[in-house]
Amino acid sequence: MPKIKTNSGAKKRFALTGSGKIKRKHAFKSHILTKKTKKQKRNLTHFSTVAGVDEANVKALLGIR
Repeated sequence: MPKIKTNSGAKKRFALTGSGKIKRKHAFKSHILTKKTKKQKRNLTHFSTVAGVDEANVKALLGIR
């Protein structure tokens, strides 16, 4: 069997934590920031974890079992 290729877009967007969860960045923090409040922008800065229902799909893209 050939090796499974990692999805190039996914490897740039996701990272594994020490406990095996998948880290992701928040959306809506790249542009059109003038109309967003300071609180909104501050809360979008922090990393979050991928939802449980999406974890299997992301792991398949990353080539993780």
